[in-house]
Amino acid sequence: MSRGGYVAVTDAAIDKIKQMILSGELSPGDRLPKEADLAERLGLSRNSLREAVRALALINVLDVRQGDGTYVTSLEPRLLLDTMSFVLDLHRDDTVIQFFEVRRILEPAATAMAAAAMSDDDVAELKNILDSLPAEPTIEELVANDLTFHQRIAQGAGNAVLCSFIESLSGPTTRARIWRGLTQEGAMEKTQEQHTAIYEAIAARQPEVARSWAIVHVAGVESWLKKAL
Repeated sequence: MSRGGYVAVTDAAIDKIKQMILSGELSPGDRLPKEADLAERLGLSRNSLREAVRALALINVLDVRQGDGTYVTSLEPRLLLDTMSFVLDLHRDDTVIQFFEVRRILEPAATAMAAAAMSDDDVAELKNILDSLPAEPTIEELVANDLTFHQRIAQGAGNAVLCSFIESLSGPTTRARIWRGLTQEGAMEKTQEQHTAIYEAIAARQPEVARSWAIVHVAGVESWLKKAL
């Protein structure tokens, strides 16, 4: 069989397993039938089934447990989007502005949702994150705090898919945030002021104010980066 034909057979095998999950025949946590039984049932060779299982395991759809069998994972968005983080980590520096453009679309929406959805305990935790920053932080401490602050807001939005997308964008934009902190005068103070404004809007349950401050916050880094590159 040619390489193209082999790939097509594997793709067909992947599609058949996917259909079993979509139809509800296989649910999260279910164990797949034995390889020989499943291959016969789906009309596949054991080799093509094995390749399909390997491919689906790589993207966290299946979990192959040595000596125990193959299971459907939880299929949670965080797990399925985890592979996207790996791809995004391979980005080139000249594409970082595009990541900030996506952040500018997603993070303000998540911030507005968090202002409406976060519990009082969640809001208190957000304040604790800001208060944990030293009086004179290093740029690395500030960026780490920045990542934790925005991740907590994303989690507070109550949408697991949105949260996973935002978290996957953290890696590609971290270096740019550090670069800005090292080179732009007043950048660290500005970041802290904007974080405080975002927190206060969330604490006051003002979604649109929180959204506006989040736009200002992300757009500020994006605008600086466009001038710097």
